[in-house]
Amino acid sequence: MKSVELGSQGLKVSQIGLGCMGMSTYIYGPSDDEQSLSTLRRASELGVTFFDTAETYGMGHNEQLLGRALAGLRERVVVATKVGFGFTEDGQIKVVDGKRVVDGKPEHVVRAIEGSLRRLQMDYVDLVYLHRIDLAVPIEETISAMSRLVADGKIGHIGLSEAAPETIRRAHAVHPLTAVQTEYSLFERGVEVNGVLDTVRELGIGFVPYSPLGRGFLTGRFKADELDQKDFRKTDPRLSGENLQSNTRIVEAISRIAESRGVQPAQLALAWTIARGCIPIPGTRRIPFLEENIAAADIVLTPDELAKLDEAAPVGIAAGERYTQANMAYVNK
Repeated sequence: MKSVELGSQGLKVSQIGLGCMGMSTYIYGPSDDEQSLSTLRRASELGVTFFDTAETYGMGHNEQLLGRALAGLRERVVVATKVGFGFTEDGQIKVVDGKRVVDGKPEHVVRAIEGSLRRLQMDYVDLVYLHRIDLAVPIEETISAMSRLVADGKIGHIGLSEAAPETIRRAHAVHPLTAVQTEYSLFERGVEVNGVLDTVRELGIGFVPYSPLGRGFLTGRFKADELDQKDFRKTDPRLSGENLQSNTRIVEAISRIAESRGVQPAQLALAWTIARGCIPIPGTRRIPFLEENIAAADIVLTPDELAKLDEAAPVGIAAGERYTQANMAYVNK
């Protein structure tokens, strides 16, 4: 696995990372710790050095799991976590009037990062993202607090998740950002038209697409009727009803291109994000899918193949919003 620089602040990561969320939440159905630990360790064996977690994933469970898996490997890996949601005293995400509370107050973010360090059993975290943007707190105040933790050696680099271009610029002016994380794939190309991708490229900030496989949709194996009852994709606007029928045509077109190249649709989709200059972090709990995803790093797409993919999945083609209306309120802020 090739090592590349994420952004322009000196952080080097594997060309493909591993998103760990599904290993600790019901969001994609039930998970198994032993299976997840085996997958995490196999990822390290295959050269993956970039692991993505968050305090909200399993309410701390995912950070603890990752800490267990990476024990003894600290100097060989880059760990990224995310903070910025409010929590109740019993450790659940705080909800007010039916909405999750985003908390960017400096004192809260500092406490959250300290909690992440304890759960990860690490002295420092390589990269910490602000998970969502708190519009009630100036971003300058939050980033200043995180910057002090960089000076203290508790975090190495700072990033933002689901931030708008102006927020990115203001944060970067306080402390150079290393990465911005936002959903991006052949299925969701909004950052190409809302200014986010242009902004990070202008400022030398790395871009990390989450859900680079469209929540599994771009693998070509998605079957709505086989989802676990607790799988959040049952309520995903793009993966249900008439939208699903319409969007299936996108996957069919991508699959035909993949077949002509002799690769899997998921591999083609990941290779596309790499060709766009990004570091994708596909998530999986299973070793066979992990190995399939990692092989995408060796695929170099030709200009003709890239043009065919643009034709098959142009900006804005997906039917439906990428989240429910409630969750869309938290993105691009």
